[in-house]
Amino acid sequence: MVLLEDGRHAKAKLQTVSITGGLLRLAKALSQGDFVEVVFSADAGPVRGMAEMLHPMGAVEGSLQPFRFIAMGDDDHRALRMMVDAVSDRSFLGLRSGLNAPPKSTF
Repeated sequence: MVLLEDGRHAKAKLQTVSITGGLLRLAKALSQGDFVEVVFSADAGPVRGMAEMLHPMGAVEGSLQPFRFIAMGDDDHRALRMMVDAVSDRSFLGLRSGLNAPPKSTF
């Protein structure tokens, strides 16, 4: 969910996230430079952070719009860090397990 400066909210689907920001799928793009509050759930708890909306990109359904975090509480930052670390660990383990696999045939 995205909370706008005027108190309204916009439904959004989090596509990707990092420690510095992420990418949202929105029904309608927000203006570049808008300051919003981004709220989403992580395994370690809810994450709330103030964010700046960046230049939107068109998509088949709705709009994809990147954002960058500009402020976040300590507990929110901790939950976000745990979420990002868990995804990184799973990706690394998947990559490592592929290292021992026999090479694929090029025929």
